[in-house]
Amino acid sequence: MSSFPRLAEPLSDEHVALRDYVERDIPEILIAYQDDPYLHLAAGEDRPPSGAELGSRAEREPAVRAAGEGATLTIVEPDADTCRGQLRVRDVDWDNARAQLLIWLAPQSRGQGLGRRALRVAGDWLLGPCQMARLEMFSELDNAALMIAAGAAGFAREGVLRGYERKREDRIDMVVMSLIPADL
Repeated sequence: MSSFPRLAEPLSDEHVALRDYVERDIPEILIAYQDDPYLHLAAGEDRPPSGAELGSRAEREPAVRAAGEGATLTIVEPDADTCRGQLRVRDVDWDNARAQLLIWLAPQSRGQGLGRRALRVAGDWLLGPCQMARLEMFSELDNAALMIAAGAAGFAREGVLRGYERKREDRIDMVVMSLIPADL
């Protein structure tokens, strides 16, 4: 497999569901960025996206997935369809069957276990039907919530990459975590 198929049904457990990213998610995403002025940094962006940028991403999503370049899944509760956050698959390397995950949650959805559950459900899908062999996540040293959620989802902390990423004029250390099939 060298693409990420569109989901016929959401991926889910009894507490969280992941479905394809669609344009109707945009208002909730914009609200989340408004409610957390630092969310764009956690989402790996230089600034919050505009509604037009989010719309363009939603339009490109089927082609990006078909090309195997990545995937964006919207996090929802199983009994609702309101966007609570997103999980992105990016930096895909099909030759080595690995990809990087990035996750964010709206402020009002944090602390409820949605992040760890979404990571686990996505891990099952990516390491199973999508045939990935390794998933990676990176976290700043002070993002304890992300490291706890990833650990609870089965990700192993591998170490600290010193001066790994540039943030404005500084170089920052990043914690690298991974999930492989044996961790499931």
